[in-house]
Amino acid sequence: MRFKTDENLPVEAAAVFRDAGYDAETVWDEELAGKDDAAIASKVRTEQRILVTADLDFANIRAYPPEDHPGLIVLRLKQQDKVNAIAVLKRVALALGHRSPERELWIVEEDRIRIRQGRSWG
Repeated sequence: MRFKTDENLPVEAAAVFRDAGYDAETVWDEELAGKDDAAIASKVRTEQRILVTADLDFANIRAYPPEDHPGLIVLRLKQQDKVNAIAVLKRVALALGHRSPERELWIVEEDRIRIRQGRSWG
C-alpha cells in the first residue's frame, strides 16, 4: 500500500507507515502544502496513494466518494497533539495488517475506526 500524509499531521506520520513497511510520502515532499483539497485529492488519485489527513472535509462522502479514491483515512481526534496523533497512527498501521482501506473511508478516533465502503459498480 502507498500513502500520502497531509500537512495537518506531524511530519513523522509518514515514518509510522514506512516503519510498518509501507511506501509513504508527505504533501511536503511534493510541495503540495497549502494547496486546496481538490489538488490534494487529484494528486493522490494520480499516484494511487491513500490519503491520511485530519481534514474533516475528506470525510464528506458526497464531495469525496470512497469509490473514487485510492483510500481515505481521516483522523478525528479529541487530542490533536503530536504524541496522540502518532500513537493513533501506529494503531492504524497495525490495523492495516488485517484490512486495506483501498476504496474506503476510514474515520479514525482514539478508540475506534469507522469504515465506510465505496459503492461497487460491478
